[in-house]
Amino acid sequence: MDSNTKRTGIFAGDDPFVLAQSWLDEASISEPNDPNAMALSTVDKDGLPNARMVLLKEIEIDAFVFYTNYGSAKAAEIDSTGKAAFVMHWKSLRRQIRVRGLVSREDGPRADAYFASRSLQSRLGAWASEQSKPLESRAALMAKVAKVGLSKGTNPSRPPFWGGFRITPSEIEFWADGAYRLHDRYKWHRLDISDRWQVVRLNP
Repeated sequence: MDSNTKRTGIFAGDDPFVLAQSWLDEASISEPNDPNAMALSTVDKDGLPNARMVLLKEIEIDAFVFYTNYGSAKAAEIDSTGKAAFVMHWKSLRRQIRVRGLVSREDGPRADAYFASRSLQSRLGAWASEQSKPLESRAALMAKVAKVGLSKGTNPSRPPFWGGFRITPSEIEFWADGAYRLHDRYKWHRLDISDRWQVVRLNP
């Protein structure tokens, strides 16, 4: 950890995951909708970037976790590169967090537990949706959801094609709006995920 970078106030602390959780907790109070929304970026086989909004479901002691259909475009791109980035921006707080890192699957008991916590309709929807594939109509999708409901019952298990991704970061940047666009930015970075974090203050 860099000793010459003194961080106070909203940037204080020695653990970036604890700091990220504290910012998210604040946003949960002030942000009107989906404070855990994040813009997830990946690249396809040709190196063309892709971005979409997903919901962050957990900040672990060393990673960020979200869930999706493993047949989706985002999952295919993550599986291909093993890397991803995301931004969380809260207008109510005038803050954002940027993360880049390596990605691994979370498809064990933790994924089962999270899936079980979702509403029944969401669980049936996960079974019915062939995410990112062409769809004839919304009526066709709803008919499939109803059919899945009849076959899976009121307590469907997690589909084998649905689960989580864990992003273990090599970089985390905390940004806060400043007067006259002189923003405050601190980047936590490490060359390898086993290395100690280094912290540097960036120009706005």
